[in-house]
Amino acid sequence: MSELAFKRMTLDEFLVWSDGTDTRYELIDGVPVAMAPSYGAHQIIAGNIGRHIGNALEARPPCHARSEAGILKPNSFRSYFQADLAVTCTPHRHGQYDTPNPVVIVEVLSRSTEDHDRKVKLPVYRAIPSVQEIVLVHSDFLFVEVHRRLDDTRWQSDLLVDSDAVLRLDSVAVEIPLPALYANVELGPDPAG
Repeated sequence: MSELAFKRMTLDEFLVWSDGTDTRYELIDGVPVAMAPSYGAHQIIAGNIGRHIGNALEARPPCHARSEAGILKPNSFRSYFQADLAVTCTPHRHGQYDTPNPVVIVEVLSRSTEDHDRKVKLPVYRAIPSVQEIVLVHSDFLFVEVHRRLDDTRWQSDLLVDSDAVLRLDSVAVEIPLPALYANVELGPDPAG
């Protein structure tokens, strides 16, 4: 008995594909991969960051923030991610599914998404030439990791773990105190003790 050959999807195929449910997917090397649903703290933190960045960009059209932002892997037609938030200064075009030339990408981490966001998405985001800053925010405890591009090959990583710390994003000229970023979120204990 012969088995059906597995066929990887192209991005165009993926964008019109549906499994018939409300499940959200990313395309990784031609394979649709279900995304963990975002709940509670994840949604609040993403909304807080989006509001602060959006307010800072009001005077800088066409720069804008996008939630559930489509991010394409460079030089690939088989990988498409959805970041929690991305900033671009490229004007929006009707029908556009991706975020062109993102300068900032934000991912809100949870225990179920952290491994994927760090090991799969982060290296791809760093490979996008326009990206200047990548922010990883943990939703369970006070922890913000900022990756800043220094040049074509080097990045600097800063950790913000104190309640009086301020998230500074130079590429969009915004500062967000961590208490504002985590506003209305009940955090768990720091796993580091």
